[in-house]
Amino acid sequence: MTLLSRKADYALLILCYLHKHPDGANARAIAEQFLLSRPFVANILKELCNKGFVTSHRGVKGGYVLRESARNRSVADLLEALNEGFQLTICTHPSGAAEVCSLEPSCPVKGPLNEIHRKIVSVLRGVPLTEIFEPVQVAAATSLLSLLLPIRTPAAAPETMSSTV
Repeated sequence: MTLLSRKADYALLILCYLHKHPDGANARAIAEQFLLSRPFVANILKELCNKGFVTSHRGVKGGYVLRESARNRSVADLLEALNEGFQLTICTHPSGAAEVCSLEPSCPVKGPLNEIHRKIVSVLRGVPLTEIFEPVQVAAATSLLSLLLPIRTPAAAPETMSSTV
């Protein structure tokens, strides 16, 4: 199961590339770097430009540059800008799904899945794109994971378990 679409994944690659190349780059150079289709990269760049993540420069030395304001935007901002959003299940789609689940009226897991969805979106809102461009230490990434998963301690160790391995 993939949580990010190919378009969102490539958008992250493109933004990361531009972050590491502050003088900018063109679609051809980015496509060659990642062995991607130049037209697909160009379309994503155009959309990122329209959504305020990058700035374009025309001409012989034209290309795209990452906007300073994009560095502080969140992963959720990017997904929403690409009209991707994040949808854990059909019933968690924010605009009301076109598809309707026949079990929705009596679904026993709808509430818990909505809560998980809310937590994931909250985490994505708290992750600035720079954390993807400049990865943080493992301890910090682990602390993000702890926001999603409640810590549960075992009530008591069963008596049948041995303390030696």
